[in-house]
Amino acid sequence: MTERMDRNNIAVVIPALNEALRIRGVVEGALAECANVIVIDDGSDDDTVAQIADLPIVLLRHPQRRGKGASLRDGFAEALRRGFKGVLTMDGDGQHLASDIPRLLDAAGRHPGHIVIGARLRKRAQQPRYRRLANAFGDWGIAWGTGYQIADTQSGQRLYPAAVAALTDVPGEDFVFEAQILISAAQQLGTRCVSVPIESRYACVHTDEEFRASHFKPWRDFSRITGHVVRGVFRRGGIPAVYRSIRANPALVDDPSGEFASAVPAPQSASPR
Repeated sequence: MTERMDRNNIAVVIPALNEALRIRGVVEGALAECANVIVIDDGSDDDTVAQIADLPIVLLRHPQRRGKGASLRDGFAEALRRGFKGVLTMDGDGQHLASDIPRLLDAAGRHPGHIVIGARLRKRAQQPRYRRLANAFGDWGIAWGTGYQIADTQSGQRLYPAAVAALTDVPGEDFVFEAQILISAAQQLGTRCVSVPIESRYACVHTDEEFRASHFKPWRDFSRITGHVVRGVFRRGGIPAVYRSIRANPALVDDPSGEFASAVPAPQSASPR
């Protein structure tokens, strides 16, 4: 039986690169939900580290920028070394709300062994249109690697079971790593994802919240992700079988309120591989 994850046996891992604007609020919010917080400073040249120096966290530092993939790998390794049963990732720029952590944990209890993704399905009008289109394209591309559909493959707010965080042969750097770990988990462990609706949070005319410019460049990074996935699909072959599997396995959304029941088809019982 998979041990149920809760706030006491998981670690929150936060990769950070020049996040002085919001990192303190992000970390304080995470600490309010989970006492085990690991921040990986990826060679920041601003006051990121100074902003959180007095907080009760584990701080790992890269002397030079190594990319988000390397930060996540190091955070996973530290969490596993300390014996945690799961790893919840959040971006350091304030896009994610720590108050959603209990909802992700609840979803993990209802779907043991799954990767839980905080999917930006609520208030999607706040998300720039080009980002919505790019995200939809990314979801379609990554489905060819996993063999099943996922709602919001690009969200950085995720809860990984320890078995997934422990995967060592996950190729790809920067944002490609976050795509590939979903694919590797499906192919090596048979692990599926379940998505929990969260809010899209972007700077807009209706709020005075400030966000730094995103490190994610949709067209550049999606071209890297898509090229990576396509090469893997052709190496494995069996394209018709993968297409049938994708069609048979729509996105699984944990939505007790039923708010998104009409927007996302109910899952069907078929293997993700």
